[in-house]
Amino acid sequence: MTCCDRLQTVHPIASGWTKSKAVFAIILVIGVAMAGAVDAQNLYCCTANTAAPAGSAPVLYNLPNGGGAALTQARSVSGIVDATITLYLRTDDCVPVVNFTATDMWLEKEVVASTGNFAACLSGTTADANTDAVGVTTWTAPLRAGGWSTSRTLVVVAGAALIASAPLDLRHNSADLNGDGVANLADIPLFAGDYLGPYAFRSDLWFDGAVDLSDIPRLAGGIGAVCQ
Repeated sequence: MTCCDRLQTVHPIASGWTKSKAVFAIILVIGVAMAGAVDAQNLYCCTANTAAPAGSAPVLYNLPNGGGAALTQARSVSGIVDATITLYLRTDDCVPVVNFTATDMWLEKEVVASTGNFAACLSGTTADANTDAVGVTTWTAPLRAGGWSTSRTLVVVAGAALIASAPLDLRHNSADLNGDGVANLADIPLFAGDYLGPYAFRSDLWFDGAVDLSDIPRLAGGIGAVCQ
């Protein structure tokens, strides 16, 4: 029995109920079941992974206007890494969920203290497309987001993070260092302080383990990007 089946179980007509009341109650129960079916998809069989090799710890450069790097062009300290995310969407009895709406699947930062201010623009981290005939979708296109994150990335479906697979080892940075949805002059002093001080992940925009001259083109090129 699936979660949806359980929600749709209807009990015998209680004493004193008319048939019309019973029919109305059944309609209400079925309505609740249909609403709950989306949540059920997150419980057991949904999984997500990245194409990045284990241990590569990829970092994705984002801009609020979507002008950052595609997930296929994430970076590790050793160079470019394909960090494409693939989601396998299933019901709780592992049946593929076909044509599930892309805008109801998105990425978020794992909430861990002192790990950054990553902030997505409205619908800025949604899946590339609806799920296909076997319940699969991907994230390859650049995200529309700012801020930075050293925590892992969560795949969220209909408001609930997946529980059948661990958060993904994907970190984020952006020329929008302060995470306010726009890369502008306010971010330059933050970069300058990091450039002259101890290593700061948020300003390692051309991620290679150092804040140096290689990061300046990304900062300069990102100025003016705003959430769209």
